[in-house]
Amino acid sequence: MIIIGFSAPDAYWDEYQKPLRQALDNTGLIYDLSPDYAEAAKIDYLVYAPGGPVEDFTPFTRAKAVLGLWAGVENIIDNPTLQIPLTRMVDRGLNEGMREWVLGHALRHHLGIDRHIIKQDGIWRDTAPPLARDRAVTVLGLGTLGRTCAKALSSLNFKVSGWSRNQKTIKGITCYSGEDGLHTVLAEAEILILLLPLTRETRHVINANTLAKLPKGAVIINAGRGELIDDEALLKALEAAHVSHATLDVFAVEPLPPAHPFWAHKRVTVTPHIASQTRSDTASAMIAENIRRCENGEPLLHVVDRDAGY
Repeated sequence: MIIIGFSAPDAYWDEYQKPLRQALDNTGLIYDLSPDYAEAAKIDYLVYAPGGPVEDFTPFTRAKAVLGLWAGVENIIDNPTLQIPLTRMVDRGLNEGMREWVLGHALRHHLGIDRHIIKQDGIWRDTAPPLARDRAVTVLGLGTLGRTCAKALSSLNFKVSGWSRNQKTIKGITCYSGEDGLHTVLAEAEILILLLPLTRETRHVINANTLAKLPKGAVIINAGRGELIDDEALLKALEAAHVSHATLDVFAVEPLPPAHPFWAHKRVTVTPHIASQTRSDTASAMIAENIRRCENGEPLLHVVDRDAGY
């Protein structure tokens, strides 16, 4: 019998228990799944999301892995009590949702749709946008989500470049890495898409210095993490019209406080962290697959590199 604990905010159990049981049943494993972790020393796997009851992982002496329900791990990775493997959520639903949101907003800015939706004022503005092949789009972060979005943008014929911590090779994407590579991709980014994880190295990667390297009139789309951007530096770049617009789905403080200047800024679009959410059906399939793999002596998928921060 495999004992699986579940630690997450209360609403998650109602959402996940049925699809998680279905996914586990499909593996053929014999298991017990419960949000009761009172006998922590008997638990083999802990399904986990921040905000639940478990903060101290020390009692889970038998656990083989903590299986995260979120793509981001910045809220748990530095927990000193976590000394067992941690996996992050990478699943088809997250990829599809992020691809759709990023493509929608990239096309919105590329086509200049706001000019015609917002300014219904009787003025005939007949300036046509360039073709995608003449628009440079840069994706910062070429992990699973970044790679998915970069390839989708390339399939629409955008000129796509990408940057990552380590050098990547992706067909149709001009890939860069390192500090010099970052400066190169920023200098050509008419539309800049942020999909980096939040680490010590990426916090405020978009700051006064890096913003200045963008071409005048660039658009920023952030669906990664709020703290990738220095808010004050971005506001100054927006006021100077060096950045023409910022579409932001993630923020340093969430929910974004009502008094925050982003809400009322004419060059900012706020969406409430909806770019992509973990779907219980596809996430449950990923959790069940990792348990099946571990029970069969196969390596876990998407194990977090503590040194890298993701």
